Amino acid sequence: MSALLTFIFVVGVIAVSLALPGVRRRLISDRALSAFRRLMPPMSQTERDALDAGTVWWDGELFSGRPDWDRLLAMPVPTLTVEEQRFLDEDVETLCGMVTEWETTNVYGDLPPRVWQFIKDRGFLGMIIPKEFGGLGFSAFAHSQVITKLSTRSSTVAVTVLVPNSLGPGELLRNYGTDAQKRFYLPRLARGADVPCFALTNPNAGSDAASIPDFGIVCHGEHEGRRVVGLRLTWEKRYITLGPVATLLGLAFRAFDPDHLLGAEEDLGITCALIPTSHPGVVIGRRHMPLNAAFQNGPNSGRDVFIPLDWVIGGQPMIGRGWRMLMECLAAGRGISLPSSNTGMAKLVVRTTGGYARIRKQFKTPIGRFEGIEEPLARMGGNLYVMDATRILTAAAVDLGEKPAVLSSIAKLHLT
Repeated sequence: MSALLTFIFVVGVIAVSLALPGVRRRLISDRALSAFRRLMPPMSQTERDALDAGTVWWDGELFSGRPDWDRLLAMPVPTLTVEEQRFLDEDVETLCGMVTEWETTNVYGDLPPRVWQFIKDRGFLGMIIPKEFGGLGFSAFAHSQVITKLSTRSSTVAVTVLVPNSLGPGELLRNYGTDAQKRFYLPRLARGADVPCFALTNPNAGSDAASIPDFGIVCHGEHEGRRVVGLRLTWEKRYITLGPVATLLGLAFRAFDPDHLLGAEEDLGITCALIPTSHPGVVIGRRHMPLNAAFQNGPNSGRDVFIPLDWVIGGQPMIGRGWRMLMECLAAGRGISLPSSNTGMAKLVVRTTGGYARIRKQFKTPIGRFEGIEEPLARMGGNLYVMDATRILTAAAVDLGEKPAVLSSIAKLHLT
């Protein structure tokens, strides 16, 4: 009996002690965290840049444990301007009527030339480019609405339009380009004179983009008859959307300065540059056909391709700043284009599934009235509502001037 009482007493003392935050932290938490720190590799500057990039918006409330819902409800509801609504009602509807996904995939294997031309002529490739440079200057919400609508008709059209309006040359130039780069390239991108792609993914580096092995060496070289300081690039990229038809290649690589032509540092970091695909040494590989999808996708590569420093996005001061640039601009792709395209496709799936459940009958009753069909249809509708709300909320954050890196990552994870 005494042994049992002793056991109960000891357990009670331990339980009471662990209930005290200071004691629990000293005996358990601190030691556990120390053990975890020894197991984890040190944080690189690239990883630190990824964590520091972007801003914390209302989404930070979700991690507080006590979200301020009144603050969320007080925010303005996203709306379209008259011009944006007209574009959606007229140009987007016209484009949707010009294509059928079955024909695009199984007959042409690509968008017909007249569709490509319509996309360029009506400014679909320049939705995010400011009006002063010939673009449409649409809000993030309008951009999202357009991609969502196109995705209900044709994923090929949606992907073709979303890529130039996502993370790529247009977005990076708009935020970091020199004045000369903006004046030259943005009008060309807006009217479709240049079709862009952005080459980030390497055969051995996809999600772990910070480990890309593609590199550029700072050196002297010849450009337009003059000897200048530039970068000699070697790269191999894969799965680059619009790559086979692009005329302007945005390239991510790691820059090195072994001869210290620019300063004391040798490993300068990830850098982004713009290269015309007609430039000597640029190789556009054979087109990929992922899942037999008709949107343009393929590899590209180059070996010892010399470019001047002026071709670095933002010029020489932005050498080594590429990873932070990418992290800060990812909201356009992660938070708007990709969630919008998948929400649009989900709307199509829910509509066709619900419609089929109404016309397909068994026992003289539409199968949609059977509980085994009603329940999954209800779940589909509920999940679609959540997807659409997430899409709209993320676009609203961007329009309010935020760069919601965490919210965009959550949207991409759960909506794509």
